[in-house]
Amino acid sequence: MKRSNRLAWIGAIALAAIVLLSLIAAPNNTKINAGSTYNRASDGYGAWYAFMQQQGISIKRWQKPFSDIQPDKNPVTFLQVSSDSRETTLDSQKREWVEKGNTLVILGAGARVTEAQFSTMQKYHLGNIKIDTRRRYKKANFKQVDLGDRFGAVVWEESYKKGKVIFSSTPYLAANAYQDYLSNFKFLANLVTEKSNTIFVDEYIHGYKDADVRKKESEGDLSSFLAKTPVFPILLQVGILLLVLIWAQNRRFGKPVALDTPIVDNSEAYIQALGGVLQKADTADFVVQMVGKQEQLQLQKALGLGQIPLEREALINFWIEKTGASAAELDAVLKLQSSKQPISERELLSWLGKWGTIREIRNTSATLGTSSSVQVRN
Repeated sequence: MKRSNRLAWIGAIALAAIVLLSLIAAPNNTKINAGSTYNRASDGYGAWYAFMQQQGISIKRWQKPFSDIQPDKNPVTFLQVSSDSRETTLDSQKREWVEKGNTLVILGAGARVTEAQFSTMQKYHLGNIKIDTRRRYKKANFKQVDLGDRFGAVVWEESYKKGKVIFSSTPYLAANAYQDYLSNFKFLANLVTEKSNTIFVDEYIHGYKDADVRKKESEGDLSSFLAKTPVFPILLQVGILLLVLIWAQNRRFGKPVALDTPIVDNSEAYIQALGGVLQKADTADFVVQMVGKQEQLQLQKALGLGQIPLEREALINFWIEKTGASAAELDAVLKLQSSKQPISERELLSWLGKWGTIREIRNTSATLGTSSSVQVRN
């Protein structure tokens, strides 16, 4: 693979890994911001909030926990818009707060999917309300339903002593996407201004917090923010990118080291290959004949007897005459060589070992003979 192509593949793999990990590990800010009055996207409520201000209605953003609400002389209407389905049952804290005469409005309450059409126009005295959801709440009484059809309630109320809770099966009742449907904006405005309550819009659930709340929750400085930052996904991305780079380069850290090209001994390789074939074929007698013939010719050459194979007795006599050594080893190898009988692997190894001994005696005798000749000349 060319270097340019390799670098292109490295970049593509690294980019794909980062994108995949970002999709899996990164926080879903879009989902968090859905329903926020700061959000100008289609699922935000910035346009409705501006509409309320243009109507001269007193409305405020609440950027603290729900438990910090301290109602004044007037009761409070608290609006929560959540993209996640909320339970229609209240916890003890909210229930106690509502029972004191306050109103809680929850857009995005839990309701089952029905056979209703996804987009419908619900009749209301302020104008038809556009609803885009199949979710309906079927347990509400007729008197509790503010908006609904034969499949169930879309907006309904539940009373708790002096206060009440208003639920909506869709969180997008008056989202920015419905700016062309002014009746949706008026309908939600009518819900939250039904009483002369102080109106708060919950922005705390969308991640917006006042400075004192951030300080209280240890989010006021950079070190506190980093302490809560998910470091593991970041380290995982860096680790995968590093492994991809190492794998693509096919080496560890540092400069590449060239490998030495081994020198091939053709003769040795041929001998080893031939030996392997003969061993598998179980032809030890063939090895004895071929190797014995070559060993005998090498011995005759060393003794000055030429390249014509001699009879066993004649060769043994010359051996004794030239080397003065015992003829037992030579006689044994020549007998086995001439017998042409099948032999075992053990006998073959013993036979090769005896030829090795004969070569050592031959080489030693040749060396001594050369030294003697030099001394005579001197």
